[in-house]
Amino acid sequence: MAVVGMGAAGTLAAIQLCEAAVRRRIPLELLLIDPAAEAGRGRAYASRDPRHLLNVRAGGMSCHPDDPGHFVRWLCRHGQPGITAEDFVSRYRYGAYLAETLGQAIIAAHGTVRIRRLRTRVTDCRFTQRHAVLRLADSTTARADGVILATGPTTASAARLPARLPVDGRYITDPWLPGALDAPAAPGRTDDVLLIGTALTAVDVALHLERAGRTVTAISRTGRLPQAHPLTSLPPAPCSDLPPDADLSLPRLRALVHRHISRTQRAQGDWRPALDGLRPHTARLWSCLSPGDRAQFLRQDASLWNSHRHRMPPATAEALSRMLRTRRLRTRQAELADARPLTPTRWALTLSDGHRITAGWIIDCTGRSLHLADTTDPLWHSLHRRGTAQPGPLGIGVATRDGHLCDESGRAPHPVWTLGAPRQGELWETTAIPEIRSQAAAVADRVLALPVFRRTTTVATGRTHRRPTDSAGFALTTHSAAAAAYRSGAERVLRMQAGPENAFRRAVALDPGFAMGHAALALTGHESGADVDVPAALAQARRCAGERADERERAFVDMVVRRVQSRADDADNALLRYLHAYPGDRLALAVAVPTIAFTGLHDAHNGTARRVVEQTAPAHEGHWFHTSLLAFVRQEEGRYEEAGRLAEQALADQPRSGHAMHALAHVHYEQGDHTTGRDRLDTWLIGPGRTATHRAHFSWHAALHELALHDTTALRRRWVTQLAPAKVTGVRALVDSASLLWRAQLAGSWHGPLPIIDVMNTVTPATLEQPPTAFTALHAAIAHTAARDLPALRRLRTHTQTADPVQRDVIAPLCTALEHVVEEAWPQAARQLARLLPCLPAVGGSKAQLEIVEDTLLHALISAGRHDLARQRLRQRLDRRPSPRDHQLLTALPACQETDTAPRPTAHS
Repeated sequence: MAVVGMGAAGTLAAIQLCEAAVRRRIPLELLLIDPAAEAGRGRAYASRDPRHLLNVRAGGMSCHPDDPGHFVRWLCRHGQPGITAEDFVSRYRYGAYLAETLGQAIIAAHGTVRIRRLRTRVTDCRFTQRHAVLRLADSTTARADGVILATGPTTASAARLPARLPVDGRYITDPWLPGALDAPAAPGRTDDVLLIGTALTAVDVALHLERAGRTVTAISRTGRLPQAHPLTSLPPAPCSDLPPDADLSLPRLRALVHRHISRTQRAQGDWRPALDGLRPHTARLWSCLSPGDRAQFLRQDASLWNSHRHRMPPATAEALSRMLRTRRLRTRQAELADARPLTPTRWALTLSDGHRITAGWIIDCTGRSLHLADTTDPLWHSLHRRGTAQPGPLGIGVATRDGHLCDESGRAPHPVWTLGAPRQGELWETTAIPEIRSQAAAVADRVLALPVFRRTTTVATGRTHRRPTDSAGFALTTHSAAAAAYRSGAERVLRMQAGPENAFRRAVALDPGFAMGHAALALTGHESGADVDVPAALAQARRCAGERADERERAFVDMVVRRVQSRADDADNALLRYLHAYPGDRLALAVAVPTIAFTGLHDAHNGTARRVVEQTAPAHEGHWFHTSLLAFVRQEEGRYEEAGRLAEQALADQPRSGHAMHALAHVHYEQGDHTTGRDRLDTWLIGPGRTATHRAHFSWHAALHELALHDTTALRRRWVTQLAPAKVTGVRALVDSASLLWRAQLAGSWHGPLPIIDVMNTVTPATLEQPPTAFTALHAAIAHTAARDLPALRRLRTHTQTADPVQRDVIAPLCTALEHVVEEAWPQAARQLARLLPCLPAVGGSKAQLEIVEDTLLHALISAGRHDLARQRLRQRLDRRPSPRDHQLLTALPACQETDTAPRPTAHS
């Protein structure tokens, strides 16, 4: 396959071809032809001027239509960690992104796609019965089975301009040609400049040529400059009253658009969302217009549309405004009528409105579109001459059928496609990256469907050979080596062992088209925080599922997509539907039941997890993994003896089962078997659990036993060796290490400064200030309290008041109570904490984790001198489970009666 032109359009097409060929396992030779030294830049992204910014926010410039955050993540990895989807970045930076993304696609396709790069131009293209024959500028030829023409807009003749234009380089027909602006931009040059055009190209050229002593005059038929983007993006406003395809005239379209803009202006206070909401429909609306209406639109409406539709970044608009205020830039509604030389370096120019100016340079900034009738491009000229390419509507661009070039009869007899600017006549909006990337994906799909590129590997379809299976017996659409790597990763997830993401990465490296491998990789990154580019893996999973996957695999991918991208209730419903259809899928079951590795169903603590485990039991037939989950559910229900038996049974079958060991740790704690529990955890951690994930959480469980035993020496030793910031970071440090420090301080088991700041420094500020879940928010509040940081607690309270209902109703008042703790307003703290105890199960987490709030309440009661209330709560807790520390605390309380107004504990609380 030959790709002619390696600017943005050609690069995007080559990326899609490489990635799709690898996914489908189609051997392909890719011939990339362009004289430029670097792919991806073309004319649009070659400028090194830092003032030349993209006209679209970074969030809209991804190479992949199904992975909108791809470009932003690339920027964050390449020296701009603070960049967001809202920012406008330099055009040159975007060219580097295109080039690197193509390079990565080529590397990933090694062994499937062979690349040849020719730094030359194509001057002619003819077709034989078997091949396309490309004649190159160096008089050699190249053959291809198909051709993609990604030439961008081409240079038109200058017949419409005055005849006496400078021929010595002072009339610049294309400002983006390499070196075209070097002379007028040279240091010391201050001669005035005339720009023909007032659109985005003219804006960039004016900024580039600005300097003291120079006046830049920009002219056009309307004299309109582009409008500016708002400082913060606004959501598009969808247009709900678009007419059917066959029922549209230009007057009706004008009325519809004006009504839509007025309605949006009233609702949002801005007209921009109205045009953004029309963007997905622009090509359809354009195609509905008659040729006469289209021509009238070009004469009367196109300039107004373009100036509002194609907008400047705010920074560019501010710089342009400064040029206008200082008279370094002037605009006129006029055309160039005459040009006469005054000196070898100065021209007298007469405009159509009668105004006269002098200028040393004339630069055509009108932008270019392909007109076959007057193109100077030899390739398009030859295609037009042979009848392979026909002019598009109104003579703009070329006629195609979804990008496939048509002949005079409307047929598409030759394997030649185009995308981007050559399709402007039929699509109108086709020169921006969001449109070009979608066209590139569609063209790649059609190209690889050609008979010459049809799949030759039977494993890709999974229909000829028996497919391998996962550990539960479900068929996998891949080959045996990738299936083995997938099974290894899934088993590591089930056992809670480290490194499942590496096994899943190996699976997709062995078979890049393996949908289940990509989905499992995305799931591991999203649920357990593994170092995975989740959006990229998710996008790959969706692409692969659409190309080769069975019904169950597509359902699994859909479940994972909803798990990552949807609201909590939608995500839960998708997971429950999947498990209802495929109850034996252990990886999906691991997602549903909250232990440590995954977050589980969002309402799992309302009994959904228990029902899921019980309903899926027949499909697992006593498998150790299901038994481990059942043990965890039973201890949550308070059925500790049964939970202990189930956990021991699962550990006997699989000693490395982290879920079973976790359930057993809770059983020992709730039954007061602190010495046995600590010793069993220590033995497991240095034995079968030495490769377990979340080892810090198991260490936290052992430390709780040591707190209950009031063994301060062992507690301090465990902190240093297993829970200090050098050992644990991120959310795990917040949930385990920070909470343990607070408990130890409350218990009087920590002597000396509390190293809470060191722990918090390992957690991202966003997690501490804007936690995504109520469970994380509770632990962030505890950490701020331990740090005695009142401002941070108040910021967290403000955040939780506008977050989800649990954060609003539970965590926000908890922050208020903890503010009283920091201020040592003990009666108020005790009153507020006592009210919150019954609400805590909605936060999520285990009883042992939520007990930290009760510990804080006990401390507040004792500090307030309300010993009777503290005594009642301690006795209730000791009735529930033995604890030497609680018994010691109860014994130390004064025996005298206290009168107070704090709320009395009830059996429910």
